[in-house]
Amino acid sequence: MTSACLSPASTLAWLHDLSPYLLRISGDFGLRWYGLAYAAGFLLGYLLLRWLGNRGASLIPPQRAWDAIMIMVIGVIAGGRIGYVLVYEPSLLTTFTNTFPWWGLLQINKGGMASHGGIIGVVLACCYISRGFKDADGNRTGRMPVLHVLDLSAMLAPAGLFLGRIANFINGELLGKIVAMPGQPAPWWAVRFPQERLDGHDCSALMEPAARLAREQAIAALTDQVRLPSDTTDGAYHRLLEKIQSGNQELANRLEPLISARHPSQLYQALAEGLILGAVLWFLWKSPRKPGVVGAAFMIVYGLLRIATEFYRLPDAHLAVQRFAGLSRGQWLSAAMVVIGVATLAIASRRKVDPIGGWGMRRTVAST
Repeated sequence: MTSACLSPASTLAWLHDLSPYLLRISGDFGLRWYGLAYAAGFLLGYLLLRWLGNRGASLIPPQRAWDAIMIMVIGVIAGGRIGYVLVYEPSLLTTFTNTFPWWGLLQINKGGMASHGGIIGVVLACCYISRGFKDADGNRTGRMPVLHVLDLSAMLAPAGLFLGRIANFINGELLGKIVAMPGQPAPWWAVRFPQERLDGHDCSALMEPAARLAREQAIAALTDQVRLPSDTTDGAYHRLLEKIQSGNQELANRLEPLISARHPSQLYQALAEGLILGAVLWFLWKSPRKPGVVGAAFMIVYGLLRIATEFYRLPDAHLAVQRFAGLSRGQWLSAAMVVIGVATLAIASRRKVDPIGGWGMRRTVAST
C-alpha cells in the first residue's frame, strides 16, 4: 500500500480529538471516562438487578442487589486485569517500579483489561453469590442455582460492555484497520486516530519512502511547536495531542492530513456487544427459562459477534504472534466461548428443572 500526497485532501473522515479525561487535575491524574464507564456500568447493573428482583424474575432479593453487584465488581476487575496480563502482556507480572502501585499487575490506571478474563471473573463471582448471603447472625441463607445467577449476570453485562467500548473509543485505543492512508479521501464513517503513532499501529510501514519521510518531517515540525526541553519524542507528541484535545483547531487541521483513516471498531463492538447482544438476551428472557439457557445464549451470541467485529480491529501491536490461522487471540477465545455456550445450552435445556425468571411476568416478591 502506498500513500497519496500529504497535502490536505477532501475527506469526510473525522480527526479524533476527544480527551480521555472528563476532568484532568495534574499530569496523568484526573477523572477518566474509562473509569466512569466502569462505574456507570456497575450502577446500571445494580438498578437492573433490583428491578428484576422486584418483578420476581431474580432469586436474589432486591435488598441484596448491592451485595451481589459488589462481588461481581471484584470478579470483573480482578478477572479482567489478570486475564489481560496472562494472555496479552505477561511481562507485567515481573515489572516493579518505585511509584504507586509499584507492581505492573496492579497498574490498571495505564489500561489493560481483557473482556474474556472479566467474564471468567464474573463466573467465579456468580459461584460465590449462589451460596446465598449471611444474615445478622452470620448464617448463610438463600442458596440458589449457580446457573440462575449466571443468567442474571448475562442480562446485566451488555450495559457495561457498551459503556466500556464507548470509553475505548474516547481513549482512541483498540484501533481498527486502515481504510485510507494519510492525505487520501476517506468515507464519512471513518475516523483518523492520532493515537496510531503511540500504540504500535502507525501507518508508516505501509507508505512509500518519500511519503514516509515527508510525513515524519511534517509531524516533527508540529511537535517542535509544543515541545518542552525535557520532552521525549513521544512526550512531545502527547503534548501535541493534549493541545488538540483542548480545542486547538490550527494544530488539528495541520495534523489531520498526516493521519490514516480507520474503521471505528470500538463503535462496532459497542453496537454488537451492547445493543445487539442486550436485545437478544432481554427478548429471550421475557418468558421464564431453565437456568443456564440465558447464560449459554450470552456466550454463543457474544462469541459470534466478537469474532465478526474483530475482523475490523487490529490485534495488540506488542504481541509477537498477532494471529493464529488468520484469527486473533480474541477471536480464538471467542470461538472457545461459543463451543462452551453450545455445550451449556444442550445440557441446560435437557435438565428436568422448572423455568426461572422472565422479566415480562410480574410476581409478588416476598420480603426477607
